[in-house]
Amino acid sequence: MKIDNDFNDIDAMGDNHIGSSSDTPMRSDAFKLSDKEKVDIIKDDVRHIMETLGLDLKDDSLKGTPSRVAKMFVNEIFGGLDPDKKPKASTFSNKYQYGEMLVEKNITVYSTCEHHLLPIVGKAHVAYISNGSVVGLSKMNRIVDYFAKRPQVQERLTIQIVRELQSVLNTEDVACVIDAKHLCVNSRGIRDVDCSTVTSEFGGKFKEKEMRREFLDYINLDTQF
Repeated sequence: MKIDNDFNDIDAMGDNHIGSSSDTPMRSDAFKLSDKEKVDIIKDDVRHIMETLGLDLKDDSLKGTPSRVAKMFVNEIFGGLDPDKKPKASTFSNKYQYGEMLVEKNITVYSTCEHHLLPIVGKAHVAYISNGSVVGLSKMNRIVDYFAKRPQVQERLTIQIVRELQSVLNTEDVACVIDAKHLCVNSRGIRDVDCSTVTSEFGGKFKEKEMRREFLDYINLDTQF
């Protein structure tokens, strides 16, 4: 049977880091159901998982868990799947003619590994060189947060952030570096609590060695207040 073959393929992969496209894999009917309908379905699924594990959902501490998890999935940690929640990043004319790179560093990343649905926690560092337009600083944080709030692999997240800013700012000169811990590695499997994963995506002028080096020097500055 095909389903048996599918499970065999998954078992063969084990904990290997498998990637797909740079776009989040979505079904064509992903938004057919309302958020409320999704919450109701997920709530039943979570209840079934907990009951299968032998938990007593009549206990006061557990009886609200299926509902809380379902709402969290739809409204919070996977909210970045909904294009209606995509931040509107208005741009402004670069009237002051600032021509050097602008770096927004230490942007907090909370995401979820799509292989085990465990947290990814880290920092993103983003930079761009204006091509005549600038974007509000907080919008850069919001773009990172939007693409992080979905089942992810870190490589894809890094690429998606850069592509979105390139589109918003109409320039190829965008860079992103992410340094993050994956709890699927830190808390299970090999359980290496100290390791982190670093990914990068460099566009336009940031592909040049000197420009890339300048960006990396900036994000290594020890900023304290």
